[in-house]
Amino acid sequence: MFSYRHAFHAGNHADVLKHTCLIALMKYLTQKDTALTVIDTHAGAGLYRLDGDYTETSGEASEGIFKLILASKLPPSPAARAATPAKKAMPATPAAAASDAAYAWAPALLDYLDLLRGLNPHFAQTGDPAHLKIYPGSPFISQKFLSGRDKLKLFELHPTDFKSLTGNIEQLGVGRQVTVAREDGFEALKTFLPPPARRAMVLCDPSYEMKSDYARVAACMGDAVKRFATGTYVVWYPIIPRPEAHDLPRKLKTLAVKAHRPWLHATLTVKSSKLTTDAEGEVVRPGLPASGMFIINPPHTLKAELNAALPQMVALLGQDRNAGFTLEHGG
Repeated sequence: MFSYRHAFHAGNHADVLKHTCLIALMKYLTQKDTALTVIDTHAGAGLYRLDGDYTETSGEASEGIFKLILASKLPPSPAARAATPAKKAMPATPAAAASDAAYAWAPALLDYLDLLRGLNPHFAQTGDPAHLKIYPGSPFISQKFLSGRDKLKLFELHPTDFKSLTGNIEQLGVGRQVTVAREDGFEALKTFLPPPARRAMVLCDPSYEMKSDYARVAACMGDAVKRFATGTYVVWYPIIPRPEAHDLPRKLKTLAVKAHRPWLHATLTVKSSKLTTDAEGEVVRPGLPASGMFIINPPHTLKAELNAALPQMVALLGQDRNAGFTLEHGG
């Protein structure tokens, strides 16, 4: 069960979707004065090297964050943006986007790129993708938005990733604001709901290395909503040719509807999921073609933010004519 390492996948197209959503959620939820508890059930290592052996071996970042910043002209820094007039809407196709230096990036994608700039000063100064070396996992993204009153609780079972996560968090020097535990996040979540200040966001992002993870996610979210109905619950999942993967969002929608809670479901597809063959007749698996985010009790602003960002993700990250997105909501 410990063969999965997110270091191979850091910065891929699924991370672009997941982390753009996460940043939008954290920006909104940390605006209030009341303390927020953020719980990350499968935290990973926290930080990843985009120039490391894992990422370079998989090459997935080249079809994710690097493709995002190479397929088009990077937007200016926040300071430069404040000094320039608003730009026109971004072209709908990758070719048009690549040839047009004046389009306006969706605010949610700007926030995503600005966070990466903050972790990579040389990249921020030069805009050169070669200087984009550090990629944040969800723990570091969440912590960036916390105030002194907020808490972040991280769970990770993988022994190597837990050790890395512990060391990475210690470097932040944030004391008791962030706690790290080598525990099963599905089970540990129960002990923290409801939170003391009655405000919480839960990110559930397992590896889905075992197909039982799909059922555990649904059961975990069902229990969480019963314990604390007004929390914000965020689930990432892969969209692959597997019945469990297609059943999960349906189960989460049913759960939200029965609990009379609002919900939002976003998906990003970058390529076909069909198997192909190479010149020698060998079967070629497509890798991860798509992923989704399902949020129970989303902020009212999230739909509009994703409605602006998702078409740009498709335009810049799409690999074939099957690229596209969906955005549904209810409640």
